[in-house]
Amino acid sequence: MKFEFSEDQRLLRDSTRDFLAAECPLDKTRRTIEHDSRGFDAATWARFADMGYLGLRLPEAVGGQGLGMIELAIVLEEMGRACAPGPYLDVVLAATLLDEAGGRPRLVSDVAAGRKIVTIARDDSPYAGDARPASRHDGGRVRGTKYFVPFAADADALLVATPQGVALAEGPFATTPLQTLDPAQRFSRVEFDHAAELMAEPSILARLDPLMATAAAAMLLGVMSRAFEITLDYVKTRQAFGRPIGSFQALQHRLAEMLLRVESTRSAVYRAAWSIDNAEADAALAASSAKAYAGDASRLVCGESIQMHGGIGFTWELDLHFFFKRAKTLECHYGSTEVQLERALAAAGL
Repeated sequence: MKFEFSEDQRLLRDSTRDFLAAECPLDKTRRTIEHDSRGFDAATWARFADMGYLGLRLPEAVGGQGLGMIELAIVLEEMGRACAPGPYLDVVLAATLLDEAGGRPRLVSDVAAGRKIVTIARDDSPYAGDARPASRHDGGRVRGTKYFVPFAADADALLVATPQGVALAEGPFATTPLQTLDPAQRFSRVEFDHAAELMAEPSILARLDPLMATAAAAMLLGVMSRAFEITLDYVKTRQAFGRPIGSFQALQHRLAEMLLRVESTRSAVYRAAWSIDNAEADAALAASSAKAYAGDASRLVCGESIQMHGGIGFTWELDLHFFFKRAKTLECHYGSTEVQLERALAAAGL
């Protein structure tokens, strides 16, 4: 199958790239993550809403754009290329879950307009022997502990996954920051004892997992694509033994492998996005395959990028480490590579 963007999709890609270049240059990102406890700029977030990015896949009736998964993948790829700080991926996916669950259209509209932040609290304790109780919904309240909740300290509401279903709890929340590799992505441990409305059956998460996996893979695609471009520019100018290091065959072979991984990820991501938009029977398999491949590919591409820059590659002064850290974070987020491989096998009936 030959896949090409439509004229409107190319315009969306180009306009988003220009917008993010102006709004989220990495020097601004540095200042934001160093001086803003939220990890993102509120004014930039409001402009995301003004541009329609927060409601891209939401119905027009709640203030969304009514676009498809391919368009969302395009924007997420550009967000990855810019290494944009903040909860864009998390909020877009939470809004999609909330809309799919039905009810609370005003809250969905507030999210699309940038007035509210909602993310998903999904992971129970990852630590063996942790005595904290797993979360559950009982008697109109949600209780328990969730880990690695994205931007929980700034969330107005959280969608909490429990054995009884997905519950909507409104803040404020008792949060403890968790140390993570990427300073532009904030995660917390959250202790729940909140009144909460049960929004949907537990099965809704499994139904939306392909969409979430594809979205995370699209952002990984942008991250590794930009890291590769930065590296390619560097090896053309960095001199060793009187010639650019990119002229050495050993590095050329490694660069060719990096390009292969980037373009293979691109094919996998947009194949999965197309499958979701067209309700293909193999959408779940395509999505899990895309996320699993993107996780491995981003680790190789961003790791090689660091190596080819030498000792300076991981210093704070060089922009490249942002991409490496974002790739490592996204590799584990919304289904790790191992989880996605298990889902792909299940979807293939193996």
